[in-house]
Amino acid sequence: MRIVIALGGNALLRRGEALTADNQRSNIRAAAQALAPIAREHELVISHGNGPQVGLLALQNAAYKADETYPLDILDAETEGMIGYMIEQELGNLLPAERRCATLLTQIEVDPNDPAFTHPTKPVGPVYNEHEAQGLASNRGWSIAADGEGYRRVVPSPRPRRILELGIIELLVSRDVIVICTGGGGIPVVHREDGTFIGVEAVIDKDLASALLAQELKADALLMLTDVDAVYRDWGKPEASPIRRVSPQVMKELILEPGTMAPKVEAAIEFVEKTSGIAGIGALKDAEAIIKGEAGTLVTRKAEESYAEPD
Repeated sequence: MRIVIALGGNALLRRGEALTADNQRSNIRAAAQALAPIAREHELVISHGNGPQVGLLALQNAAYKADETYPLDILDAETEGMIGYMIEQELGNLLPAERRCATLLTQIEVDPNDPAFTHPTKPVGPVYNEHEAQGLASNRGWSIAADGEGYRRVVPSPRPRRILELGIIELLVSRDVIVICTGGGGIPVVHREDGTFIGVEAVIDKDLASALLAQELKADALLMLTDVDAVYRDWGKPEASPIRRVSPQVMKELILEPGTMAPKVEAAIEFVEKTSGIAGIGALKDAEAIIKGEAGTLVTRKAEESYAEPD
């Protein structure tokens, strides 16, 4: 099988952990252990989130006064290299020498007229208290929004339209290389009238970018791994129940709060409707079981909605 796996932020940093290199390395090592059995048996392409990392880089960069701050597309590229390096190394340490890994900086074209540019919603960086958030909004011109009990910077999140390095990714996968790409949703770029490309200040949703990648690669499966074991109906309520197998049509009827599983559900529906493949959503530790239909939520054209726990 050809499988695209999107690693959620928990694969790099667990909730409440400090954004240290050691913490990220430790979490990525655990993620690699979960992915290694899949990599031994299937063609594999890996994407990952970067929200906390790109936000931290932006904050560090803003503290350096000698020059103007770097734009988000540059920071997106920095995090792709940093995180990709760690995933490549930790996964490579668990595989035979002939099973090669490669990290590829990936540009993704977006529409310059996407309404997201006037309505930033994508959280990046650490959580601040109200006083800190107000100060950053005033001093740095950031857009700030509530996130749980605190506040975070929010940036535009336009929809991905085209993956510029798709041909290179296809070539590497055809040569049995594990490719780590579209990190953080890829580097957002726009096509100018003179035929050239230029980066823009935004962060693309990595699940939507991964769905586009899986479609273009004609993948058999798209796996979105997080720290929740499945998509739940009535999440947060006493009657909450996991959805195990579901069709895209039934999945569309779910009402999900923004910032929860909504982007993953949207990406799963989009991939399954446009291909003959399956999409899985669930916990990182259950990656192999999700592919087998033994854990998580599996979205497939042939499924009937089920709330029963797998046998």
